[in-house]
Amino acid sequence: MAEDRFAPFETQLDEGAALGILRAATEGAEDGELFLERRRSEALVFDDGRVKTASYDASEGFGLRAVKGEVAGYAHSTEISEAALRRAADTARLAVGDGGGVMAPPPPGTNRHLYGDADPMADAPFAAKIDILREIDAFTRALDPRVVQVSASMAASLQEVFILRPEGGLVSDIRPMARVNISVIVEESGRRESGGHGGGGRFGLAGLIEPGHWQPVAREALRIALVNLAAEPCPAGQFDVVLGPGWPGVLLHEAVGHGLEGDFNRKKSSAFAGLMGQQVAAKGVTVLDDGTIPDRRGSITVDDEGTPSGKNVLIEDGVLVGYMQDRQNARLMGVAPTGNGRRESFAHAPMPRMTNTYMLGGDTDPKAILADLKDGIYAVGFGGGQVDITNGKFVFNCTEAYRVKNGVVGAPVKGATLIGDGPTAMRQIRAIGNDMALDPGIGNCGKAGQWVPVGVGQPTLMIGGLTVGGSTV
Repeated sequence: MAEDRFAPFETQLDEGAALGILRAATEGAEDGELFLERRRSEALVFDDGRVKTASYDASEGFGLRAVKGEVAGYAHSTEISEAALRRAADTARLAVGDGGGVMAPPPPGTNRHLYGDADPMADAPFAAKIDILREIDAFTRALDPRVVQVSASMAASLQEVFILRPEGGLVSDIRPMARVNISVIVEESGRRESGGHGGGGRFGLAGLIEPGHWQPVAREALRIALVNLAAEPCPAGQFDVVLGPGWPGVLLHEAVGHGLEGDFNRKKSSAFAGLMGQQVAAKGVTVLDDGTIPDRRGSITVDDEGTPSGKNVLIEDGVLVGYMQDRQNARLMGVAPTGNGRRESFAHAPMPRMTNTYMLGGDTDPKAILADLKDGIYAVGFGGGQVDITNGKFVFNCTEAYRVKNGVVGAPVKGATLIGDGPTAMRQIRAIGNDMALDPGIGNCGKAGQWVPVGVGQPTLMIGGLTVGGSTV
């Protein structure tokens, strides 16, 4: 790793010259930075008994930004050179106009490092990775004669960034990522159903490709597929719903988390705009966004503006107490940045984004929560969903759910969708379990065409009066 490190100020740019160009571009501005990045990634997919995809990608470049008020000038290039930097500076400078701005204070420094910097792609030779995927395929097929198709995937990446600030501060970060996923299709009496499981985080592939890790993943993927094979059509109507711990926190992420990002609230386009200090959820509900959890998929040592990540309380005991902020929106709203300025790559400008967003656990036994569910749905797994940020309305598809009557978990149901809106759902939380868990490391979040890795989490929850879409009444 040391021999192949990304060192743009040693091999492509003179740091002093780059700083001079950045300062000229941001003279009279209120903020700005030079973001340099190299990213390498590898993805392997073994599907239906053969290698379906084997890809490797490498990219590098820079983005230069100048910010004044609500306007930001941004230019990027895949060519890291002084000439390209000067061209970018001329473009970004257009946002500053006649100047007159006062440069915002720089981000605080940090010596914290939340993950290792080893290259996950170097953990095993290419041929060995293919052999492991083939072994996963054979193992999973042998688990049950009803397995008709297996897809196993392995992905790893390493992102290296440098952030140069106009005052001369230089921040660097090396961000690994790895993930292994297995999906299964089973068939019985002409009916086919699927199940999947997997995950990863900011570490190498080494631990993920050991049989002690992927064999339980394969068994869980098969279990979910067999549950769906036995599922009955889901009834439609108004029901109380119990959400399982961990990954179901994706509903919290989408229906509430996006609405607590600073830009939506500054522009008053969020359902939570103007509600700071008010009760927006049931008593006992505390929601955090925490980018400081070691090795988690959504964690970042520093955000993409150079601000150290934080453990930020958003809702405390049901009261709205904070938003997630990048530097620009924080300055315009008169608050401090929270370390949530993120971007997909050097080709994108940063904006307020979530890291690991989760709800704290309560003091109720999850079994007692289910026992109190008289007539409803127990939702354990989720797939895709849609959310309208302006009103918090959501529609989520369940990948694993069960009918519950008089506290007894009954048959699994298929085709279940949960329909509601985030603010109302938060106020209708009736019980909070003591089993808070984070997801296994599978989350990606999209916003304004940009994708970043994130984490979600929650305890078992009971939410009253959600609309459940199904195929029977």
